[in-house]
Amino acid sequence: MKILVAISMVPDTTTKIAFTDQNTHFNKDKVQFIINPYDEWYALVRALELKEKLGGTVTTITVGGADHEAIIRKALAIGADDAVRIDAEPSDGFFVASQIAAYAQGKSFDLILFGKETIDFNSSEVGAMTAGLLDLPFVSLANALDLEGSTAKMEREIAGGKESFTCTLPLVLSCNKGMAEARIPNMRGIMAARTKPLQVIPAIAAEVLTSISQFELPKEKAGVKLIPADNAAELIRLLHEEAKVI
Repeated sequence: MKILVAISMVPDTTTKIAFTDQNTHFNKDKVQFIINPYDEWYALVRALELKEKLGGTVTTITVGGADHEAIIRKALAIGADDAVRIDAEPSDGFFVASQIAAYAQGKSFDLILFGKETIDFNSSEVGAMTAGLLDLPFVSLANALDLEGSTAKMEREIAGGKESFTCTLPLVLSCNKGMAEARIPNMRGIMAARTKPLQVIPAIAAEVLTSISQFELPKEKAGVKLIPADNAAELIRLLHEEAKVI
């Protein structure tokens, strides 16, 4: 079993967001960066579980500069066998997908796993684009994945229930909550990660189809009015006169 897992670097969820240059760039000053949780907790860990069950290798791939190497080493500490870093700024979803597809082309990966989305841009697009560029089947938002020979059995939540289906390998999959349980790297894994292979390769020429013109923070939440439980009339008045439906 040969598995490729895409991982990306995102700000920690506790980060206070700020922008610079007239709100055109994210301010990285004093920001703690982490592996995108959907990539780490679900895609990477499920890949490792499959490797432990069926044998094979797990390779991670990241598009980014040298500042991404700390999160790559964490992925290696969790259990990935080796890693690839494509040396380019991940400024656009199609550009990132093009880099991943170019690397994966011809390397006979059975599975290419993504988290369902990154928690910074929430676009949920790179996995599907990669599958399209490689002309492979794509399944999104999977909560469960098992393999029987060359057949993948998957499950995902839909409105009012769950959907189960199968697909022949190779395929590209985006992983959602429920796919696996998070792992914490132990000291042995951390020490081993220092010597595991991390290959840095140049980016290919690829289109950048989108650009960011400006960021805008959401408006601050307004205060709330507390109405005593025995004053229904006042609540009804406020709903009629002041409440706004957004």
